[in-house]
Amino acid sequence: MKIAVINETSAADRNADILAALDGRGHTIINAGMTKNYATPELSYIHTGLLSAILLNLKRVDFVVGGCGTGQGYLNSVMQYPGVFCGHIINSLDAWLFTQINGGNCISLMLNQGYGWAADVNLRFIFDRIFSVESGAGYPPHRKEPQQQARQILSQVSVMTHCSMAEIIATLPEEIIRPTLDYPGVKELIDADSIEDETFRAALLKRM
Repeated sequence: MKIAVINETSAADRNADILAALDGRGHTIINAGMTKNYATPELSYIHTGLLSAILLNLKRVDFVVGGCGTGQGYLNSVMQYPGVFCGHIINSLDAWLFTQINGGNCISLMLNQGYGWAADVNLRFIFDRIFSVESGAGYPPHRKEPQQQARQILSQVSVMTHCSMAEIIATLPEEIIRPTLDYPGVKELIDADSIEDETFRAALLKRM
């Protein structure tokens, strides 16, 4: 699995903890967010939500680990976009249930509020559980079929209730687009020239 770690500015100091908790699991890790507080350009959860959506919709990554001080801001930001299914994960049981029931492709972590003694251990426990079960399998077992059907319906609802990513990129204001696309390494990661969707490619190239 290809996983992007996308920290926003207030949670940049937690970047090393997240990388350490993901280490050794056999995944390809792309450290795409902030690794230093208040570096330039500065990415708030508004920007990291957009970046997460771009990478997921382009299939540059399979999964995004994001978050912010409380986890709530990033959750609300990233869920404004099509094709993103994010859970607010506080502990390993959240992770275990979210994977099986919701089959999401993104999680939002609480990286300042309550981030105290053994918080780095909690991160490891979260990742132990989130990758231990089949995504979207359903839980408990007798609820498997209706939960899988609900997940498929939710994917369809996401398409019907959102603008396309090309439309979003074309219309977002500069103060959101510019820091996101100008952040070091993002343009290389997006690799706009290789995007097969002509409309999406054209929209990104125009804003770059």
